[in-house]
Amino acid sequence: MSGWNPALLDVAGALIVIGVLIFVHELGHFLAAKSVGIAVLRFSFGLGPRTPLAVTIGETEYCLSWLPLGGYVKMAGQDWDEGPAGVVEGGGGGGGGGGPATAPPVPPERTLDAKPLWARVYVMVAGVAMNALFAVVVYSVLAGTYGTVVDRSVRVESVDSTLVPMGAAGLQDLRPGDRIVRIDGDTMRSWGDIQRALVTAPKARITIQVAGRARPILLDVPNAEGPARQKLASALTPWHDPVIGQVVPGWPASAAGLETGDTILAAFGSPVPTWDSLVGVIQASAGRPIPLVVGRAGRRVSLTVVPRPVKVTDPATGAPRTIGRVGVALFLEVHHFGVAGAMGEGLRQSARSAGLILVTLKGLVTGAVSARDLGGPILVGQLAGEVAQLGLADFLAFMALFSINLAILNLLPIPVLDGGHLLFLAIEGVRGRPVSLVQRQRWTQVGFFILVGIMALALFNDVLRVVH
Repeated sequence: MSGWNPALLDVAGALIVIGVLIFVHELGHFLAAKSVGIAVLRFSFGLGPRTPLAVTIGETEYCLSWLPLGGYVKMAGQDWDEGPAGVVEGGGGGGGGGGPATAPPVPPERTLDAKPLWARVYVMVAGVAMNALFAVVVYSVLAGTYGTVVDRSVRVESVDSTLVPMGAAGLQDLRPGDRIVRIDGDTMRSWGDIQRALVTAPKARITIQVAGRARPILLDVPNAEGPARQKLASALTPWHDPVIGQVVPGWPASAAGLETGDTILAAFGSPVPTWDSLVGVIQASAGRPIPLVVGRAGRRVSLTVVPRPVKVTDPATGAPRTIGRVGVALFLEVHHFGVAGAMGEGLRQSARSAGLILVTLKGLVTGAVSARDLGGPILVGQLAGEVAQLGLADFLAFMALFSINLAILNLLPIPVLDGGHLLFLAIEGVRGRPVSLVQRQRWTQVGFFILVGIMALALFNDVLRVVH
């Protein structure tokens, strides 16, 4: 996708990601409803008024709606989501609960509310379960096809002082090239070990042993402070030698003659000590020729590469900026899996993604993460366009992460979302009778306005990023 117009790539990426994941989610509800005998009146891709693109097969109308920001499955008896929420779902209509006007009456026993509690819970959970399953399958396929990168570095390149939380000032005693050998007595064998140890250390006092130093570095960050622990881990940048592990065909590095296994010795006549320093030079030189000295099979080779200008979103400010890219990847060890191992890795990666999203949500609630960091469809498009340029594997991994994100957000106890419906069912299970139709309609409308407010804030943040 490297030859695509960036704006078109953003739009195409957003449509693919959102479209596929919405379809997967709603397919879960659809299949679950059908399996327990609930009549499905409409399966819509998109929200709002229906377009003329609709076909009725049996009792179900399959249609495309005008707002490509969601989708829904309309089940018989689902009359508690009328009002503003019902307008979003096509505005009701004939056929009992918004189905096709020509649909025959639905027997009472085939309505959603007529089914036992377990069946309704099953139907409501099915969309989230399908999104989670999609992520596990994608991560498993990627692990089986491409393997998993293992970063064996335990050396530190730099410490970002702006990310060092309270009680962790000792982290700034680390110097470029320092090798972390143990954390809390456990031997560190990879950068992943270091990250996990810093985030999950059970005690508030973390002891870091550095090679060649008699005295350890002591940090005091309680385990309960999840966002602070995440910042602690993010403050460290690993040391990597500037060795090329992959050259992407069609990109400037390939055109310049760079090869896998090359070591970048110098750029613009200055030594290149680490991979990150090489990346910094490339990103700052969009469209400008960079003279390189490369180590290859024991000899020195002089080459010139011209980084391609690429628009990205600045992670610090959220604003778009242009950087240079040449189409190379760092050399890292790749661990390959069999079928069972790939499935296990898919589950582990899904769990790690879910943990990352939950920490972010907790930060939003506690104020550790700003609401200005929320992103909407524009940001999704920008991120999708950026990862699409990196290749199919990165794009699929992004889809898997977004699928886990969609699953978790849908479990929030906000009426209109699956989590809100599950909250109604939980109340019914506790008190032995369902929440009244009037109350469900009222709370569903409240949930609808809450959701619209969140979406409006996310879209406002998107616009601010674009403007600034």
